[in-house]
Amino acid sequence: MAEIIGNREEADAILAMLVAWATAIGEKNVAGVLSHLTDDIVEFTLAPPLQYKGKDQPGLQSWFDTWQGPIEGDVEDQKLTIGGDVAFWSGLTHMLGTKTDGTKVDLWFRETLGLRKEAGVWKIAHDHASVPFAMDGSGLAELRLKP
Repeated sequence: MAEIIGNREEADAILAMLVAWATAIGEKNVAGVLSHLTDDIVEFTLAPPLQYKGKDQPGLQSWFDTWQGPIEGDVEDQKLTIGGDVAFWSGLTHMLGTKTDGTKVDLWFRETLGLRKEAGVWKIAHDHASVPFAMDGSGLAELRLKP
C-alpha cells in the first residue's frame, strides 16, 4: 500500500490511473500507455538519450517489440504526495519478463513520477527512472540490487 500525503479522493483517482498505465505497459499497449501521459511529458528513462520530450509512440513501440510476451512488475515503498492539481509519486519498481533474444529481465529500479490534473484527469507529466551505479570508479550500473 502506498503512503499518501494529501487528499484521499484524489489519491484514489491517481492510484487507479497508475494501475491502468502499468497494465497498459504490461500488455504492451502503446495507445493505452500514451493516454496516461501529458502531451508535454519529459522522461528520463533507463535507456538513452538523457531525456525525451513529448510522447514517443514509435520509440515506445520499438521498445515493446523487444519483449516476448507480457512485461510483468510490481512496486514497493510507494509514496504519493498531492497538492492541488499537481502530485508526485515515488517508489521502487520491479520489471520482469523475457526479451526477444531470450534474455530474462529481473530488474529493480527507482522511479519518480510528476503528475498534473488536466481537465479533471490525472496524467503523468514527468517520469524519472534510474539505477544506482558503482562508486568504485568503474561507472557500472548496479543492476542486481533488491529492496
